[in-house]
Amino acid sequence: MENPIIIDAHSHLWLRQDTEWNGKRISPLPNGRSMFLGEEVQMCPPFMIDGKNTAEVFLSNMNYAQVAGAVVTQEFIDGIQNDYYKTVNQKYGDRLKCLYMLDYMNGEFTLPVSSHGDSSLPLVGETEGGWEGVVIPGHRIYKDGKRMPINGDDFMKMFKEMEKRNLILSLCLEDNEQTAEFREVIEECPNLKVAIGHFGMPTEQTWYEQVKLCQNKNVMLESGGITWLYNPEFYPYPTAMKKIREAADMVGIEKLMWGSDYPRTITAITYKMSYDFVLKSDLLNDEEKRLLLGENAVRVFGFKNLTVPKRVKNMSE
Repeated sequence: MENPIIIDAHSHLWLRQDTEWNGKRISPLPNGRSMFLGEEVQMCPPFMIDGKNTAEVFLSNMNYAQVAGAVVTQEFIDGIQNDYYKTVNQKYGDRLKCLYMLDYMNGEFTLPVSSHGDSSLPLVGETEGGWEGVVIPGHRIYKDGKRMPINGDDFMKMFKEMEKRNLILSLCLEDNEQTAEFREVIEECPNLKVAIGHFGMPTEQTWYEQVKLCQNKNVMLESGGITWLYNPEFYPYPTAMKKIREAADMVGIEKLMWGSDYPRTITAITYKMSYDFVLKSDLLNDEEKRLLLGENAVRVFGFKNLTVPKRVKNMSE
């Protein structure tokens, strides 16, 4: 298969990862490391020596791996990055679509208004900063040690506003209880566009219920972090590929998108390896690979006029 359009549906950026979650600190250390919930970890590749995970470095990785575009989501463990993401959308919005995140645990549920001052405008990309979607790391929304119900009144009001404004929800779910809560959300907001992250956690018993959510016409599943989940078996991740095949058989390949969970996953592998195992697999045909690796994400997130970055020969070749 030659030169497919490849879109990364799950990546992360930050200027400074200095925050806390559940009462524990996350802060940068030298050489790409972080103090993470009481443990020193290699958060980023060791060449990121200044603690910054910037759009420019990401675009360089994308160009090298011939990835045309990417959706940039958020996580509470990285700190809320809306100010930086707004700048990235303005500078690189043709290739990077950065999503907005609210401080839900502190009662923030009001979406950014449109650039025309009208919060009711149902126009994706018309909000100040070019926001086309909103992030909820559902596995992180804990307040006073108790998880917030994702079908609670505040969330439901926000989801209805997102549905009206055609904004996309990037969502990670934790367990069957939260999955059942979100099923109620889908029933209430059937036109809400949703991308479920981490491929619905295929290493957990909850996976099948999360995949079934994609039976709704507007719910997608993206594979961000799947190489992390199957890191013990490592490249070329045969079990991960079997799960991708199984999900495709359950809900259709048109419901699946590739994602990397950059930069955390490329501490173990190169960025290209995070999709190359799909290209080399015989469990999907060429058309299925094109849909999974890029064409589905182009349709869902509205990328336009993307080109495949030129491949430059390695000096070692």
